[in-house]
Amino acid sequence: MKQRENFGSRMAVIMAFAGSAIGLGNIWRFPYLVGQDGGAAFVVIYVLATLVISLPIFFAESVVGRRTGANCRGAFIELGKGTAWPYLGFLMVFTPLWIVSYYSVVGGWSLEYLVQAVRLDFIHTAPDAMSGSFERFISRTWAPLGFHLAFLAVTVAIVALGVKSGIEKFSKICLPVLFALVVLIAVYSLTLPGAQKGLAYLFRPDFSKVTIRTCLDALGQSFYSGTAVSDMLFAILAGVAIMPAVFAAGIEPGSGPGLIFDTLPYIFAQMGLQMPWISSLAAILFFLTILFAALTSSISLIEVGVAYLTEERGFKRGWACVFLFVITGALGGLCSLSFGPLADVKVFGMGFFDLFDTVASNVLLTVGGLLVVLFVGWKMPKADVFDELTNGGTKRRNVRLFNFFYFLIRYVAPVGLLVLILSNLL
Repeated sequence: MKQRENFGSRMAVIMAFAGSAIGLGNIWRFPYLVGQDGGAAFVVIYVLATLVISLPIFFAESVVGRRTGANCRGAFIELGKGTAWPYLGFLMVFTPLWIVSYYSVVGGWSLEYLVQAVRLDFIHTAPDAMSGSFERFISRTWAPLGFHLAFLAVTVAIVALGVKSGIEKFSKICLPVLFALVVLIAVYSLTLPGAQKGLAYLFRPDFSKVTIRTCLDALGQSFYSGTAVSDMLFAILAGVAIMPAVFAAGIEPGSGPGLIFDTLPYIFAQMGLQMPWISSLAAILFFLTILFAALTSSISLIEVGVAYLTEERGFKRGWACVFLFVITGALGGLCSLSFGPLADVKVFGMGFFDLFDTVASNVLLTVGGLLVVLFVGWKMPKADVFDELTNGGTKRRNVRLFNFFYFLIRYVAPVGLLVLILSNLL
């Protein structure tokens, strides 16, 4: 096995972890799920799912990674020798690559809209004419496909530079910028007419609208958390930035994956009638924010596959990136074309994009999370888990809370995940 390339500092590790969590799912996926699943009731369930289930999964994954210092596959080979557990490592490598295949399609959308913002398209278009522009764009063949591949190429280029030269430098620069941009957008969004309705929708729960699908969507969204608490807080901040604008634009909050791409261009076009240059700057900053968010997620997802190929299969880093670009680019191409030429092709009643998203959220992440907490809670020696969660007993707060963490990992998270998996099958 090759020597693993490491980050240069503890802060770099934290920034990279945060970057993997604070990403596209928060700005693109979270707001439309809030709109689709009844507003604040979804937010409450999402917060609970994050704290009770996703946080224990994060702890469990951290234990496995810290104990071995290896990639996903190598870690389970080392810790699960002589058992079937090493096969879980394949799932842990496959899942991020499956996700990045369709995430890169959305990343391509953000890149296209950034180009439109730079061209000042929004201030030269009447607000009413913006209606349906997103649907017209994604229904085309070559433009969405080309932007999907361009976004993916940028991702693998950064990963190809390595951990220190690529991922670490990108995370240190872009994550603070991303946070600052979302705060600015949230502040502006709160000044729009109808903003109070958006906040009420986001924070006033109506549990009469809660269904099994609401719970599954909330859990699926919480699974995108690499650092659960920071991810949760950033998702809610993104909701504050988006939902007031949705209501100001008079757009249906449950309109689906294109919510922000329908909403914000309308806002920028409306603003452009009186403040064209401020509108143009706001549009550029917003879609630059989405692009940064998409990249911080996609980089960490691709790196999982690159680590496996370089450490376990002997690939050079550059060739590993090229190989994964071809595979994920092809799969993502199906997702991109599912809004256009392949719109009538259905698998289990879903287009490729919806299929990839549903399988990732409700199958791969759910089953993978269940197996990880079972492995750490029931296979690994408790002393090893204690050693990793408390840093050898030196973190006093973690020592005091260890039994609580261990109870969540061993009992609460598995039961919750199993119930939701069974509910999804019925």
